[in-house]
Amino acid sequence: MAANPASVGRGGWRFDNSYARLPPELFSRTGPVAVRRPALVVLNHALADSLGLDPAHLATEQSIAVFAGNELAPGSEPIAQAYAGHQFGNFTNLGDGRAILLGEQLTPDDRRYDIQLKGSGPTPYSRRGDGRAALGPMLREYIISEAMHGLGIPTTRSLAVVTTGEQVLRDEVLPGAVLTRVAASHLRVGTFEYVAALRDRALLEQLVDYTLRRHYPELDTIQTPALTLLDAVMERQAALIARWLCVGFVHGVMNTDNMTLSGETIDYGPCAFIDVYDPAAVFSSIDRRGRYAFANQPPIAQWNLARLAESLLPLLHAEQSAAVALAEQALDRFPELFQRRYLAGLRSKLGLLTEEADDVALANGFLDLLKGSAADFTNSFAGLTRVAAGEVVDDALTATPQWAIWHAQWQARLNRQPQSAAEVAAVMGRSNPVVIARNHRVEEALRAAHDGDYAVMQDLLDVLAQPYEVTRRNEPYRAAPAPGGAPYRTFCGT
Repeated sequence: MAANPASVGRGGWRFDNSYARLPPELFSRTGPVAVRRPALVVLNHALADSLGLDPAHLATEQSIAVFAGNELAPGSEPIAQAYAGHQFGNFTNLGDGRAILLGEQLTPDDRRYDIQLKGSGPTPYSRRGDGRAALGPMLREYIISEAMHGLGIPTTRSLAVVTTGEQVLRDEVLPGAVLTRVAASHLRVGTFEYVAALRDRALLEQLVDYTLRRHYPELDTIQTPALTLLDAVMERQAALIARWLCVGFVHGVMNTDNMTLSGETIDYGPCAFIDVYDPAAVFSSIDRRGRYAFANQPPIAQWNLARLAESLLPLLHAEQSAAVALAEQALDRFPELFQRRYLAGLRSKLGLLTEEADDVALANGFLDLLKGSAADFTNSFAGLTRVAAGEVVDDALTATPQWAIWHAQWQARLNRQPQSAAEVAAVMGRSNPVVIARNHRVEEALRAAHDGDYAVMQDLLDVLAQPYEVTRRNEPYRAAPAPGGAPYRTFCGT
């Protein structure tokens, strides 16, 4: 996507504002609301470097004021984006109720990333909300988004968190904070639902063109751009959801406004990682019916994509029935797209470097073992890597009678492929993390941060940056939580 000439400002800011050049129906021009006493809590030095920013400058009072919304970075044209969404299946108009898009940072190699302040005050879309955020949820997003990045999963990232010197009232009085989020873009399924509700065909065409140029410039869009976009988004979402399941991630709030067109994970509200393998795992306090349970994530992704397809119908074909047929034909491909990506991930986790028809049954057999033995998901796969390398592993899984049967089937399958045990173990080691953002460790870090101790969080972040390496430092972080505790619950933090 071509950019307007952008000069490099102090600290490396190089803003372009392509979204703000789109029709005004898509956003409101509004700025962040200043806070009382901003103070830097955490700064992502590695991300700053990759964006072409100077970490030393970002730690100065001038930059902290930018992260808090008290000042604007040079070249910024702040806006709040408009969008809609199906939330737990119910349609509503939304928009950035507590977020401001400052603009798009152009990296030295001309990659483009949204820079957004989250918790920066009320906007025209706040719906009587205060537009603010509490420190705990912002640090939680920082931790888990960086954990996902370490795992190699497409995700928005967090550049900084600042406290505001003010308090926010939720169920209790909490310290306020602003998070600076970095994303390939904040285009969502809900963005297209919003435009579709306006019944403005020209605007819908413009949004499709913008999205394709921004995220899929390599695709041929001569025939039917809207269908090309739908197919491309389905591919990326199939790959993303498969990656989630392979590491035991439960997003928790897969509303259509939380599904990006770029294929990045976004909005780390009531998310969590499973410990014991349970397809029905639900952590969100508001998901009482399990709509977004662990194993429901693939069909919910298809449901969300159906809402995108509905939004694109006017551009798929002049005849309504033909447009619906094209959309349904595309959507019918999603289960196969997902299953292919998911099976490829499971093959890597099991060390299957060739393909056989019975691999699905073998993989499902291992998952059944996990479920039946209440074994830890992450540690069981990591232990399997050690077994492949020739180690003797004695844990809750290998102690079950069913283990010997499955292990014999797995070993016979490995013997039918030409790769050596060392090659198999190497692939498994790159696919099976030894550490994840364990829920009890995240809560431990957040409790310490609430008391002003950020060292616990920093130690956790350092470990999560290298989740596939077995080190002495990460040994304490590999342990599952002690059994018998209360069910883990997460909250949106809004």
